[in-house]
Order: sequence, then structure tokens, then C-alpha cells
Amino acid sequence: MMRVLVADDQEPVRAGLRMLLESQPGIDVVGEAADGVAAVQLARRLRPDVALLDIRMPRLDGIEATALLAGAGVPDPVAVVVITTFDLDEYVHAALRAGAKGFLLKDAGPHLVGEAVRAAASGDALISPKITARLIAEFTPASPRPRSPVVPLTQREEQVLALLASGLTNDEIGERLFLSRGTIKTHIGGILTKLGVRNRVEAAMWAYESGRVRGR
Repeated sequence: MMRVLVADDQEPVRAGLRMLLESQPGIDVVGEAADGVAAVQLARRLRPDVALLDIRMPRLDGIEATALLAGAGVPDPVAVVVITTFDLDEYVHAALRAGAKGFLLKDAGPHLVGEAVRAAASGDALISPKITARLIAEFTPASPRPRSPVVPLTQREEQVLALLASGLTNDEIGERLFLSRGTIKTHIGGILTKLGVRNRVEAAMWAYESGRVRGR
């Protein structure tokens, strides 16, 4: 059973997320928090598989909470998925920088929420497809261009990276390129290693920052 912590300052939202998550097979909400401080404390105590954090919370916002739970240098990180009402929000981009494995809009349906939580728990990441390109492209032009990979990406890896940065899931990338899920995971693993990034979210940002993918 996958254990999930939900943090949002609005009780009706927390109740809705609990209901939505627990409607998915194999997911159990083990705790709820109404602010960022409580979320960090509860996550450290309960050690959930995934913490689903609202971006705007009192006492400690979702960005700071994400950094404390999943940021660089955290010895035993918790997988974090950020959830927000806003489809173009600088706070979401900052949360990804802080170590979040993905983000969703609060109007995401049960299937997408379940998929994002499962991806985070397995070490992967998922960005809500409807905002991937728009959000990343909005903020990366001002960012410094990242270093080129020490080992160049193969042509197939370039194709996979472009589709990943567009918000496609592994299954969707496989369908587009006529490759199996296992092959796609292998390619993504190679991409992460060559780019020196931790997850597919950071790989997507690298793709925009390097000019491999352009905003729409």
C-alpha cells in the first residue's frame, strides 16, 4: 500500500484530495497537515512514500517545505509532489528547483493524481501535461544556460527528452516512438545520468534552458 501525506491549509481541499487519492487502488492517506511546518514535522515522523503539498500554506510555504523534505543535501528525502491552483506560477518553478518530483493543478482528475503519486513513489516524476511547456518556458529564458552533457545525448535520447519536456508520460512517449515502456525508462535513465540531473522534471527544465525545446 502506497502511503501519502496531504498538506493544504483548506480543510475541504484536504478532504477532497483524501477522497480522490483513496479512490485509487493501492493508495492510503496516512496524514493531513494544515500548514508547512506541520507538513514537514508529520512527513519526518510518518515517512510517507509521497507528500502532496500545496504551494501556498501558512507558517511555511510549499517551496520551503519541499526544500526541507527533498532538497539537495537532505540525507533521507521524501518524494514531494506540489499541487497548485495556478497554471503559471513562479512558486511552482521554484518548488521544482527545491526538489519536487512533479506538480499538478488542483483540478486534476483522479487518474492524473494517482499517476503522479505513483511516479513520485517510484523515483520518477510527472508534470501536469497541460502546463508543462507553458510553465517551464515562461521562466527559463532568464536562467543561465546549463552546461552541455559530458557525454552527448544520442539521437533517440534527444527525441525522448523533447517529448518528456512536452509533458508526455513514459507510455505516451513509447507510443509516439514505437518503443516499450522498459526501453523508454532505460533512455530516460541515460538522459538523467548524462545531464547530471535528479529526475525528469529537472531534465525537462534543462531541455528548455538549453534551447533543445522552445515554448509554444
